[in-house]
Amino acid sequence: MLERFTFGDLDSAYESFLKHSGLSECVLLQTCNRVELFGFGEVRDIERIKKTWASVSGLEEHAFRENLEISQGVDAYQHLLKLTSGLDSLVVGEEQILGQIRDSISAARQMGASGMALNMLFERAIRVGTRVRQATGISKGSISIGSMAVRLAEENIDDLKSRKIMLIGTGEAASLVAKSLKRRGIDFAVTSRTFERSKSFSETVGGRPVGFEEALAGFGSVDVLFVATVAPYFLVTYERVKEAMAARREGMMIMDLSNPRTVDERVSTIGKIKMMNLDQIAEMVDRNMRTRMGVVSSAEKIISDELPVVEAAMKRLEVEPIVKNVFREIDQARLKELRKALQMLGEKDEQRIRIIDQLTQAIVEGIISVPMNNLRKASEQGDEDMVRAVTRLFDYKARE
Repeated sequence: MLERFTFGDLDSAYESFLKHSGLSECVLLQTCNRVELFGFGEVRDIERIKKTWASVSGLEEHAFRENLEISQGVDAYQHLLKLTSGLDSLVVGEEQILGQIRDSISAARQMGASGMALNMLFERAIRVGTRVRQATGISKGSISIGSMAVRLAEENIDDLKSRKIMLIGTGEAASLVAKSLKRRGIDFAVTSRTFERSKSFSETVGGRPVGFEEALAGFGSVDVLFVATVAPYFLVTYERVKEAMAARREGMMIMDLSNPRTVDERVSTIGKIKMMNLDQIAEMVDRNMRTRMGVVSSAEKIISDELPVVEAAMKRLEVEPIVKNVFREIDQARLKELRKALQMLGEKDEQRIRIIDQLTQAIVEGIISVPMNNLRKASEQGDEDMVRAVTRLFDYKARE
């Protein structure tokens, strides 16, 4: 399902969202665990956004009903802060997401898709995420089910790097196993029920793709088997493993990270087999997480403190078009009257003209700067009545 929502051609996706969705700015974030669109604009039309997304990805619109989460305003800011801090990841504190967010805003800037609002929001979020990680150490010692499984394999198998390792699956749990193996410099084969999916997974995450039937037939040469799929039946059967073990002198370790389980439980009764399932591994991860709850609380406290600051800055941005419009129109009136006055005076001296021009600028800025700064402060404080009053007073109309 996640693959169906993914944008294959980011350039085309950005072009379509800016042209058809009603958004004036957008940033696309795609990882192996999420596909997200951050948007900004004076016109907010969720249906137009969904239609654009559907047309770009080739989705039917009904696919959004159960698979789309929408956050707006302060909820969206908080979500991004949690993302950069590693609190909304499958692995709490994982570092990769911060780099992925940096890459996403960088790509959006290069495309001209992000502007003043999203650039500022992402800069602040990245700064908060970096501060959380430095202040709490949340990224140190973080562990996932996938990395725990690999650690257990290291503890139970001598010289894991020299062993033959196979990973069955290409989902979230499988990606965590693959990343952990890759980080340790351990080679492994990866397979799925479709070779194309295995190939795509290996290009993105790591591993050497092999055909599904070839992988199942090659159990006899595998030393460590990680199984992380969502198949509704046993992929690794008692008979297949028993047959494989009959031709082996050494034992085999099997880690079943699937939910529901896809390794027949009877496999654990076969001689020279070491087997662990998801529940056993998850229990070890939970113990690790309980020791880190204080760190998570500290991270949440920092985010709670920073959120109002981010919200105020974003609210201030909402009135910047009004402020710019007021300054522009008043400056146009100033220049018009300046030209008339210089013509009436018959002034030709460039130095005098420059002095008079600077004088009129200073007068205008001295008069208008205070009310405009008060407007910015009113916006930061959520004073919508003040914003509406200024909008009517200066006859400002938002550009669709």
